[in-house]
Amino acid sequence: MKRIRLILIGVGNLGRRFCALLLEKGTLLRTRYDLEFTLVGAADSRGAACDPRGLDLADIVRVKESGGSVADCASRRPGLDALALLDAVPADVLLEASPVNLAQGAEPGLSCVRAALRRGMHVVTPNKGPLVLAYRELHALAREHGVLLRFDGAVAGGLPAINLGARDLRGAVVERLEAVPNLVTGYVMDLLAEGVPWDDALARAYTEGVLEGDGVWDLEGWDAAAKLVILANAVMDYPATLEMVTRTGIVGLDIHKLSAAHARGERYRVVASALRQPNRTYTLSAAPRPLPADHPFGRLGRKEMAVRYTTDIYGTITAIIEEPDPIPSSATMLRDLLDIYG
Repeated sequence: MKRIRLILIGVGNLGRRFCALLLEKGTLLRTRYDLEFTLVGAADSRGAACDPRGLDLADIVRVKESGGSVADCASRRPGLDALALLDAVPADVLLEASPVNLAQGAEPGLSCVRAALRRGMHVVTPNKGPLVLAYRELHALAREHGVLLRFDGAVAGGLPAINLGARDLRGAVVERLEAVPNLVTGYVMDLLAEGVPWDDALARAYTEGVLEGDGVWDLEGWDAAAKLVILANAVMDYPATLEMVTRTGIVGLDIHKLSAAHARGERYRVVASALRQPNRTYTLSAAPRPLPADHPFGRLGRKEMAVRYTTDIYGTITAIIEEPDPIPSSATMLRDLLDIYG
């Protein structure tokens, strides 16, 4: 039995559910993979807890579900922040699931990922921020220190969009990439097309847990653009940056256009696309588009996301996920751990 020590930074919706998942899957992981994952440290925005013998996962889940902090757990460490946690307890893997915080330089996630890689720790992260700002740098650090950086959960929730492209399309040239990697915008646009007022549509999205925070990151198209940047780097080895993406969100979208498309049997989605040009560069965009019913994306439900690769040798491959709750997104961290150790 191999014991893998984990540090988790960010214990929000994804991090909390990941802890619950480790509890649920513990027996399967031991019997099928001979692996025991032990959480030795955890940090959220209000504090940290650590114990080299392992934290009580049930205690963490209970405290977080009641609105508390990991700093309220039995193994709390007052005054310890996320970055200092990496020095406080030895670990094999950093799970970085803090908020994106792109406007604040993707901190504390970026500094924590850098520090972990330099310490010789593998890193698993669904956090888009560090990857968007420092994709090439972080991969160079991982190679330099002989560790792995895995991030399949950074795009389209639980859909293995990155793994599908980077692993299963090896040897191909991707001529066109299209993705609906953001669930929020499709959910809101479907309601608007049915005549639900903007404020009511947002309220329902909050109630359903689809929308969090002030919504700007999703509704103005930043999330879709950021995920496109990651896909372009990871799958096409194209050095895309956020500045290269022509971005249009759904704020201020003409409701009459949405209603007319709905009447025609079409469905609006924010489509992130990369189109290969003759000079081997890609044109990158993320914008709302009306999609006919005979297009695979034109049939997506309110809680579905998708990716579509058009290649030179493997044809066109489309993958779709229905994600009714955040469990598939949190499970991507387990998938990445098993990619490293399984």
